[in-house]
Amino acid sequence: MAEPLILINAFEVPGEEADQFVAAWEKTRDYLATQPGYLDTALHQAVMPGADFQFVNIGRWRTAEDFLAATQSPGFRESATGLGNYRPHPGLYRVVRT
Repeated sequence: MAEPLILINAFEVPGEEADQFVAAWEKTRDYLATQPGYLDTALHQAVMPGADFQFVNIGRWRTAEDFLAATQSPGFRESATGLGNYRPHPGLYRVVRT
């Protein structure tokens, strides 16, 4: 079986909106966790002041097709409405060296 794909998604979030962002991320995560091909995810918060991206989501998906199907579904759009004010910078990656 192939290695899972890694989603790395950095978000632009004003510091004063951290709590609202986390709540919106959790709602979206809960939906995605029900989708085929979802493996896991973790939200990371910057510890250095002035970081370009206060939050970075690292997730694992079985295939790019699974990820695209999940994120293009009506259920995703509904669950992710709270994230609409935070600019994402998503990309799918595969491990090439460890």
